[in-house]
Amino acid sequence: MAKSQKKSKGARNIGVDVPLPTETCSDDFCPFHGTLPVRGAVIDGTVVSAKMQGTVVVQREYTRFIPKWERYEKRTSRYLAHLPPCFKLKEGDNVKIMECRPLSKKVSFVVIERRA
Repeated sequence: MAKSQKKSKGARNIGVDVPLPTETCSDDFCPFHGTLPVRGAVIDGTVVSAKMQGTVVVQREYTRFIPKWERYEKRTSRYLAHLPPCFKLKEGDNVKIMECRPLSKKVSFVVIERRA
C-alpha cells in the first residue's frame, strides 16, 4: 500500500489502552486514522490554550521535594501537542498526550484521549 493511500474504515490500534475516537479524520499525523506512530512518555494534563491551528498547549502540575526544607513545591510544565481533527477540545479539558516523532520545532506530542 502506498503512503498516500489509507484504510478508509475503522481506526487502528496504537498499542495503548485508550478508547478510540468517535469521529474519523483524514489527518496524516493522527495516530488512529493516519500513519503517526506513538512511543515513550504518556502525560496527563489540562488544555490551557487551543488557539493555534491543529495544536494545543497542555499544562501538567507536579510536586517536587526540596530536601533542605523537607517540603514540597508545586511546579508546572507546558507541552505543545498536535490536535487531530477527530478530537474537539477547548480550554480546560483534561487530556492524555503521548510522545511521537518531532512534527515541528516544538511539537513532539500528540493528543490520544480526552479525559472526563
